[in-house]
Amino acid sequence: MDSFDPAWEEIFQNQEWGRYPGEEVIRFVARNFYKGDRARIKLLDVGCGTGAVTWYMAREGFDVYAFDGSETAVRKARERMREEGLRARICVSDAAGMPYSDHFFDGLVDSAMINGNTVQNIKTILQECFRVLKPGGKFFSTGLFKAGMTGYGTGERLEENTYREITVGNLAHRGTVHFFGEQEIQALWSEAGFRNIVIDSIERTEQGGQNRISYYLAEAEK
Repeated sequence: MDSFDPAWEEIFQNQEWGRYPGEEVIRFVARNFYKGDRARIKLLDVGCGTGAVTWYMAREGFDVYAFDGSETAVRKARERMREEGLRARICVSDAAGMPYSDHFFDGLVDSAMINGNTVQNIKTILQECFRVLKPGGKFFSTGLFKAGMTGYGTGERLEENTYREITVGNLAHRGTVHFFGEQEIQALWSEAGFRNIVIDSIERTEQGGQNRISYYLAEAEK
């Protein structure tokens, strides 16, 4: 495991996780893939966790694949698929070395996985995403946390904008977290080979405004 942070194995062992995907993921899939023959459209949940996005895409009738570095998360995702009579190919793997052929997927979804890495690992993961995506395929990433949100600058500084064991906010005790700027996303995704990169953002507050959560969404094409 070159990029998987073992802190996430402990997290998945000790707490429940969200069961439903974010609205932005649903919008991406609906906008790009609902009109096609869903059974023939191959979608990958990159770093699936306990399978919220996997569950949604399988329920909508797509040919779904998923992986995570956590054995516990993969077990929970498989159990949910089995309990609900859904089908998805889910395995334990590292995002820096995906077990798929070149040009295999029509679409990829990253729901707050890429951010949990150093810049060098992010570059490797983006190269892998580009490799396994078909020409013309779509890549969507959400949860690209912004520099300056609650928790930024706390914990152990690993490199510029990358911290480990953040001490406050929603990202506290979530292992390694890299915080992005919009220009950095544009540069990293372009360096990996992606084009037609569209970046948006979401901001909200919790706990009476004390906890500020802000992140980018990036959609791109091979």
